[in-house]
Amino acid sequence: MKRKGVCYDVGRVMMGNNWRPKFEPNVVQRELEIIRKDLHCNAVRICGLDIDRLVTASEDALTQGLEVWLSPEMWDKTQEETLQYITQAAVAAEQLRRRYSQKIVLSLGSELTLFMQGIVEGANFFERMNNSSFWKTIKSGKHNKPLNAFLVKARTAVREVFHGPIVYFSVPLEVVDWSSFDFVGVDLYRDARIKSMFDKMVRGYFAYNKPVVIGEFGCCTYRGAEMLGANGFIITFGMMADYLGPKITLPPLIGEMLKVIPKTNGHYIRDEVLQAREIIEQIEAFDSAGVEGAFVFTFVSPTSIYNEDPRFDTDMGSYSLVKSYPQKDTVDEVISQASKQRRGFLGVDVAPELLVKFAKDVGKHGDTYSDMPWEPKESFRAVAEYFAKQAKTGE
Repeated sequence: MKRKGVCYDVGRVMMGNNWRPKFEPNVVQRELEIIRKDLHCNAVRICGLDIDRLVTASEDALTQGLEVWLSPEMWDKTQEETLQYITQAAVAAEQLRRRYSQKIVLSLGSELTLFMQGIVEGANFFERMNNSSFWKTIKSGKHNKPLNAFLVKARTAVREVFHGPIVYFSVPLEVVDWSSFDFVGVDLYRDARIKSMFDKMVRGYFAYNKPVVIGEFGCCTYRGAEMLGANGFIITFGMMADYLGPKITLPPLIGEMLKVIPKTNGHYIRDEVLQAREIIEQIEAFDSAGVEGAFVFTFVSPTSIYNEDPRFDTDMGSYSLVKSYPQKDTVDEVISQASKQRRGFLGVDVAPELLVKFAKDVGKHGDTYSDMPWEPKESFRAVAEYFAKQAKTGE
């Protein structure tokens, strides 16, 4: 596998919730250094909304010798707004490409059927996924025609301003025309439904006779996460439901998925070993199939705060390779965002007093990296060991 990478989020924004509320260039520089030297990556997929943040992180990564897969992502906007945004990001990417030659690949988006308006019904991600017509549309394949029509427009606009390699990161329910892309890209998470056919699914993407790159894969950090794969994040709603009780009714799709997750004394069970094992097994499957590269999702999730108390350990619902500690200057914003999101999605107000309970040990830093507000998980060490062995053998 030539590209050994990890996803690095500089601030994806979902329904007003910024996944990286505070962006500090010195912290970004240090984390990218750790990604290169200690995680033994030679590539990084830099994701987020703000173009200035994307450029700052990309330039730092390129300077440190990492190949950058630049992934500008504007979610839940119209096709016109999305196209304008991608083109604007492509202009910035071309400036970087001219300075760093072919060490940058531009993504024209990811999973647009789910994250952009106008392909399937719904104003935002959760509305689309919970719409009664969603799976009927997907099974009929009606979403593929408007998706590919948009990608034609995006490729045409981007090729006029960016002259490096391009990719689109699809989701398995999309059938993409890859003829004008330099890579076949797919975000592919293993779960209980597809575990037996996972290897076959990976190999299926080689039918297009282009290098295959896995844009996202991974697992959350609790027992049962391996059964949910890409939907593992929903545990956070299950945790809130435990506290809000009869005040809320979870959407049917989420409620059904939560039923398969085991608990002890009514609480979810943290399991770093399981996360590490699942990630390595998926990497091995990708390696065996001969993929060009793969990016573990994700390096750090600052808003998914670790807590020793399983009732408040939102890091369990995170895919990150490190567990984040709450920091004083971000806690208020995290609480505010979480409260708004729960109100919009669950239909109830969440008392700040309850949310504060999730933010224990404010200001704590890690033991392994005393200058960082996080600590590596078992998955960090497992991925680092795997990539280091590959680097030594030249794979």
